[in-house]
Amino acid sequence: MTSTSTGTLPPDDRPEPPGDGDERATTDGFLELQRATVVYKATGLSDSDAARRLLPSLTTVSGLIRHLADVERSWFREVMDGEQNIAYRWSDEDPDGEFRVTEADSLDAIIADYLDAVAESRAVQQRYAFDDLCHGRENRFTLRWITVHLIEETARHIGHLDILREMLDGATGE
Repeated sequence: MTSTSTGTLPPDDRPEPPGDGDERATTDGFLELQRATVVYKATGLSDSDAARRLLPSLTTVSGLIRHLADVERSWFREVMDGEQNIAYRWSDEDPDGEFRVTEADSLDAIIADYLDAVAESRAVQQRYAFDDLCHGRENRFTLRWITVHLIEETARHIGHLDILREMLDGATGE
């Protein structure tokens, strides 16, 4: 099966973290770079390529982006803000639910949902200081910890996106 994608990444207009910022500006800047990179790595893929399974697992570009949207909502809205009854694509019955995508799933809609989740997370981030404890998970984490964890989680999955994108259509880039 051949790719129907472009094979090229878009012009790189991702934000640069500040080189001389304080701790909050630096970590927020790196998280914003990671978030923008998720979208950057998927841009130009067709819906079918974004849903294409290249590995024995359910891992796909679309599935990873759906997973990251759920991760954003979980850590910022549920854990940090204490919000309850957030709708996720995974469940106890289907722990991999967010990874279940098909060619019929629109990559544009998946990216739009991810960007909505990021906007929701930013709103939560802005309400708290870095040392504030979360309202969920027995108050075990600070906003600092959650932000650093999201940098790690997002960057790890960007590595997966890098590999999948190159396998799909040969596109590479930072």
